[in-house]
Amino acid sequence: MAKAVRKSSIISLLGGVASVALIAACSHTPTDADATETMVAAEPVQTALMTEQDLVATPELWPEITVPDLDPVIEARIDEIMAKMTLEQKVGQVIQADSDSVTPEEVKAYRLGSVLSGGSSAPGDEPFASMDAWLADADAYWHASVDPEGVEIAIPVIWGIDAVHGHANLFGATIFPHNIGLGAANNPDLIEDIARITAEELIVSGHDWTFAPTIATPRDDRWGRTYEGYSESPEIVREYAERIVYGLQGRPDDEDFLGEGRVISSAKHYVGDGGTQDGIDQGETLATEQELIDIHAQGYFTALEAGVQTVMSSFSSWQGVKMHGSHVMLTEVLKDRLGFTGFVVGDWNGHGQVPGCANTDCPQSLNAGLDMYMAPDSWKGLYESTLQHAKDGTIPMERLDDAVRRILRVKLAYGIFDKPAPSERPGANDESLMATPEAREIARRAVRESLVLLKNNDNLLPLSTEQTILVIGDGADSITKAAGGWTLSWQGGGYDNGHFPNGQSILEGIEDALLPGGGTLIFDPTGESDVDADVVIAVYGENPYAEGIGDIRTMDFVPNGFDTSKLEAFQDKGVPVVSVFLSGRPLWVNPELNDSDAFVAAWLPGSEGAGIADVLFQTEPDYDFTGRLSFSWPATAQPLRLNSEDTPYEPLFAYGYGLSYASDATELGELSEDPGLSEDLMGNADPRTLFRRGRPGDRWGALLAFEGAYTTLQPGLTELAGLSISRTDYEIQEDGLVLSWSDPTGVLSIGSFANPVNLNAAGDAALDIVIAAKVMDGGEHVISVSGSCDQNGNCEAVEQITVTGSDWAEYRAPAACLGLTDLTAVQIPAVIGTMDAGTVAVADIRFEPSESDQGCSE
Repeated sequence: MAKAVRKSSIISLLGGVASVALIAACSHTPTDADATETMVAAEPVQTALMTEQDLVATPELWPEITVPDLDPVIEARIDEIMAKMTLEQKVGQVIQADSDSVTPEEVKAYRLGSVLSGGSSAPGDEPFASMDAWLADADAYWHASVDPEGVEIAIPVIWGIDAVHGHANLFGATIFPHNIGLGAANNPDLIEDIARITAEELIVSGHDWTFAPTIATPRDDRWGRTYEGYSESPEIVREYAERIVYGLQGRPDDEDFLGEGRVISSAKHYVGDGGTQDGIDQGETLATEQELIDIHAQGYFTALEAGVQTVMSSFSSWQGVKMHGSHVMLTEVLKDRLGFTGFVVGDWNGHGQVPGCANTDCPQSLNAGLDMYMAPDSWKGLYESTLQHAKDGTIPMERLDDAVRRILRVKLAYGIFDKPAPSERPGANDESLMATPEAREIARRAVRESLVLLKNNDNLLPLSTEQTILVIGDGADSITKAAGGWTLSWQGGGYDNGHFPNGQSILEGIEDALLPGGGTLIFDPTGESDVDADVVIAVYGENPYAEGIGDIRTMDFVPNGFDTSKLEAFQDKGVPVVSVFLSGRPLWVNPELNDSDAFVAAWLPGSEGAGIADVLFQTEPDYDFTGRLSFSWPATAQPLRLNSEDTPYEPLFAYGYGLSYASDATELGELSEDPGLSEDLMGNADPRTLFRRGRPGDRWGALLAFEGAYTTLQPGLTELAGLSISRTDYEIQEDGLVLSWSDPTGVLSIGSFANPVNLNAAGDAALDIVIAAKVMDGGEHVISVSGSCDQNGNCEAVEQITVTGSDWAEYRAPAACLGLTDLTAVQIPAVIGTMDAGTVAVADIRFEPSESDQGCSE
C-alpha cells in the first residue's frame, strides 16, 4: 500500500548532505547514527502574570485531612536551637545551593541549610559519580556545616538530589522504569518496594533527601514531563503517593520512621504542574479550583497524611499567579487548611519567575510561604538580599522564624543532629548494597508488569525460543535510550552500556531467553539485513529528554535513530514484526502499528531490559502482559488533550486498555495514516525561531562543525575541535548554550537539513537576527555571525557582534549583514564562531522585523 509521509519528519540530517557541505565544507554522508532528534519545539504561551491580590481561591473548598501530630520533644528542641541562632544563620537555613556552585567552605561561612545536586551536577567532570566521590563531597559539606567556629550552635546540612526512578546519578545504581510505566503496572506494593530500595541506595552515597515523588496528574501528553506522572487519572496518583512516601521515609508510627535506610521525601510539584495550557512546562494551569482539588491535588492529600516532610513548589502558575509567589496556595491552603507541618522548598530558581523578583532577590516568595529557596547558582546574591530584607522588615521576623522552625523540624525528625558523617552511617559506603539481587529482580518485575500489549494479530506472541529472531532498532542494545531522561545526567542519553555495569540491555535479555532454547539471534540495528528470520523484533522510540526540552507541539511520533519505514519491507516478505516502542508518553504511531503484527508499549523501562524478553517469550508460565494503559492513546496526531472523562472521548486505545495472552484474541485492522494535522503543524511552524528553550526551532537543526567534521548538538556537553558547548540557564533550566573556544576553531551552525526555508513569508521589508548573550566571566568578547555559506565553507558576509558583561542582553544585526539577501530560500541562517579564544553564552536566537536602519560592522 502507499505509505503516508510525515512532513514533520523530513527535518533530518539524513536529507542534509548538501547543507552539511555548506556548513563544514565536507562530502561526508551522514549515517543513521548521525540522525538528529526532531521533536518540534513548543512555543511558550505568553500569559500575563497577575499579582497575588488578583488570585481568587477558597481554602474552605479543600478537604480537611489528618496529618501526623507534632512531637513535643522536637518542638522543645527547636526552641532551644533557635534561641542560639544568629540572624545570619537563620537566613542561611532558608538557602539551598547547588553542589556545582558552592564549596564546603562557603557552606560553613554562610551556614547554608541545604545543598542539592541538580540533574547534571556531581563531583568531578561528569554529571554522575561513583559512591566514593559522592561520599567524599557529602562528608566535606557535613563537616563544614557542623564546624562550631564562630557560632553558638552549628546546624547540619542536608543534601538533596532527584532520585526519580532510582538513584540514577550514582554509577552502578538500580535504574527502575519511569513513572509512566509504573502507572501502567498499577501495583502499589511494587511501588513501595521501589521507593524503599531507592532510599537504601541514596544512603549508600551519603544523600539525605530525594526530590520525589512527582505526583503530577498529566492532562496534556505533549508535556515533556508526562513520563514523570503515573497516570492521567488522579485515582492511581492518589493511591501511589502515600506508598512512595512510606517506602522512602517509613510509616510515621513505626520505629524506623526516618531511621536507618530511610531518607527525606518531597512531594512535587505543588500544585497543578500537570495541567498547563498546551502541555507547556512551567506554564499556566488551566483548571477551576474544584478541578485543581479533584484532579491535581489528590496525591498531596495522601502524601501529607503519610507524613511527607517536604513539598516542592511548582514552576507553573494558576490564575496567572506563580506558585512560588502564591500566599493563598502555599500558606492558606497547604499549611493552614491542609495542616502541612514540614517545609516548602522551591524549584530551580523558580522564585526568580515571580513578578518583581530576580534569582538573587525575592522576598515575595518567602513571604508567600516558601521556606527554602532552591537557588543553585544564585544563592550568594539571594543570601545577601534576604538578609537585608530580614533586617529592614520586608521579610517579617515571624515569617523567617516560621520557615527556620519548619526546616529544623524536618532535620530533627530525620535525626541529622545525632547522625555521624554521611560515610559513617549505617548502610553508607557499601557497594554491595547497590543493585542487589533483590533490587534488580524488583526492577525486572516492574518492567514486566509495566508492559502494555496494544496489538497481537494472529497471536504472534508469545514467541518460541526455537525460532530465528532478527532484532533491529537503535533501542535494542541501548540502555541509555531505554532509561530515558534523568539517567546519569539531567537529559539522559549518550552513554554506552558500559556506563550501566549492573544493567542489561533489551538485546541481552532477548539473547538470554532465546539461546538456551536452541533459537538463533541476529542483530542488525539499522534493519538493512536481508537474512532469513522467523520473526523481527524492532526496538525503537523517543530519544531521551527531560522537562521543557521534551515539550512537543503535536502527538506525532517523529522517527529518530531508526527508520521505521523499513518495517513494511519485512511484512512484505512475510516476516512478522514485533515492535517494542520506547516512549515517555502515548504518541500517534499508526504507521508503525500498521507495519507491526504485534506492538508493545514498553515506556522507559530502565536498566533491566530482560524484563521485556521475559514476557515476549513467556519464559515462565505466569509471565503475561498485565500492564494496562494509565494514559489514553491518541487516534490522531492533533494537539489535543485526551483524557478518559472527556466528552467526546475518541482515543485509539482507551484508558485501561491492554491485551494479554489470557484474553480473547483481538485483531487490529488497518489504521488511518492521516495524522489529522493542519499545514502549520506539519513541521511548518514559525521558521524565525532558530533556537529557544534549549533546542533548535522546529524547522532547524544544530551542529558543531570544523574543517569537514561535524557533530550534532547534544542536550549536555558537545565538543569538536577547539569548541565545547555546555548548558546554562536563561529563562528555564539549561536553555542557554555556553560556547567555549580554547582556540578559534569550530562553529555552531543552525540550518535546515532538508529544503530551504522561507524566513519572510510575512513580507517584512527587512529582518534582524536577535541573540541573547552574555560573557560568562564578565568583560567582553567578539563573536562572528554569518549565513548563506557556500559548499566550500565560504560565507558571503560575516558580522561581528561584541558581547559585553555577565548579564544577559539582546544583540541585533541586520540579516543582510550575514549575507542573507534572499530571505525566501534560506538553508543556513546562522553560523556562530569567534576570532579569539573565550567563552560566551547564547540563547533565544531568532529573527525579527528590523527596528532601525542599523548598519553592518566593519
